[in-house]
Amino acid sequence: MSINNNLSNDDKLLLAAIDLMAEKGYNGVSTQEIANTAGLSEKTLFRRFGSKQNLLEKAFDRFHYAEEFTKLFNEKIVWDLQTDLLLISRTYHDIMNRNRKMIMISIKEEGNLPGFRERTQKHPRQLMDILINYFKAMYEKGKLIRTDPKVQALSFMMMNYGAFMNNLDSHDNFLNVSLDTFIIESVQTFTRALAP
Repeated sequence: MSINNNLSNDDKLLLAAIDLMAEKGYNGVSTQEIANTAGLSEKTLFRRFGSKQNLLEKAFDRFHYAEEFTKLFNEKIVWDLQTDLLLISRTYHDIMNRNRKMIMISIKEEGNLPGFRERTQKHPRQLMDILINYFKAMYEKGKLIRTDPKVQALSFMMMNYGAFMNNLDSHDNFLNVSLDTFIIESVQTFTRALAP
């Protein structure tokens, strides 16, 4: 495994930690091994992050999706339900698949590290808030039927999370339906149900 030399030292350590922990588990990797893989000293790791758990938590904050979704909602939403939900769904799957190793770590280590579950739920909760606000705004614009925006945001997230989890360990899903077909069909169903 080689870490790109154009990255900052922090990113080198974060990526090395994700790669090694995904392969060997949190307890199966030492801070020395992470530092060596990043091409840095263990002293640098501790100076920058303080502990292995802090390093893992910072990796979640750095590479997860809340920031990207905030930018997407601020810059790319066109206030057309189907167009927007397709963009949101595709972006969600792109990010989740890019962060596949990190998601696997979170599932495996969730109960083993104090406070880690709360940290891993930070980004989904932020996305939930963004979606709730989107559905409220769409209702106010007359582009959505009266509904509970919290329930719709949760339904949309769980639909996409379920599809992602179906493909987490392999690229073959149990229904043999492509991800893009799933996204298109599910967004069309969601749009038909919520459009006035």
